[in-house]
Amino acid sequence: MAAAKRKRRGVPATAAKKLKRILKDAGQPAKSPAVAGDVEEEEKDRIPGPVCKGKWKNKERILIFSSRGISFRTRHLMQDLRMLMPHSKADTKMDRKDKLFVINEVCEMKNCNKCIYFEAKKKQDLYMWLSNSPHGPSAKFLVQNIHTLAELKMTGNCLKGSRPLLSFDPAFDELPHYTLLKELLIQIFSTPRYHPKSQPFVDHVFTFTILDNRIWFRNFQIIEEDAALVEIGPRFVLNLIKIFQGSFGGPTLYENPHYQSPN
Repeated sequence: MAAAKRKRRGVPATAAKKLKRILKDAGQPAKSPAVAGDVEEEEKDRIPGPVCKGKWKNKERILIFSSRGISFRTRHLMQDLRMLMPHSKADTKMDRKDKLFVINEVCEMKNCNKCIYFEAKKKQDLYMWLSNSPHGPSAKFLVQNIHTLAELKMTGNCLKGSRPLLSFDPAFDELPHYTLLKELLIQIFSTPRYHPKSQPFVDHVFTFTILDNRIWFRNFQIIEEDAALVEIGPRFVLNLIKIFQGSFGGPTLYENPHYQSPN
């Protein structure tokens, strides 16, 4: 019975289907030139998609985490940075007794090649490490004047996961240690193009300004109508302490003569 079902009058089922399709195509009338012209015009008028789907090549991944004993404001700042940087990863808080070199192993396990590490001391002083893992360089800052997104309640707004523009003070190109910091900040804060978690829009700008021997960070929304800037937040000030050749240690490349310890 099964063999009889497969064949129709001695012709296999697949051959019968092909024959049916050929007869159907032969019976269809050819499209008139006017109809073909209308189709072409429709194709021309069709608006293309916002962005072509390119290939994600820049595989920068940032590990953002902290030591134990941080304040609520630091925790909120850390969450704000993770929200603004879709290429970031989180990890559990690190024990204070551990050496800083352990962070390089954590970065390797998390498949990250950059790191932002918040180190709390005496439950009041906050230090930030920016590092290129595992070979360096790395920079240590004292973080001052922290204002988080929830605290500021600014009117600015931006799409979650959108890519930022980076704006740097012209003073970054005048001194060699600032030039090194500029390159480190570009590689950490710029969201890679075509990143799977990013949105293909540029609607906000990170500004890094040098004033009073400190780096001031601000985040602004770019308004479409007149390209005006409205602040979103967070905001903080980085007071440079040292730049090291290695990641979280090694020979000192630069020491800030204007830095005064909070103690």
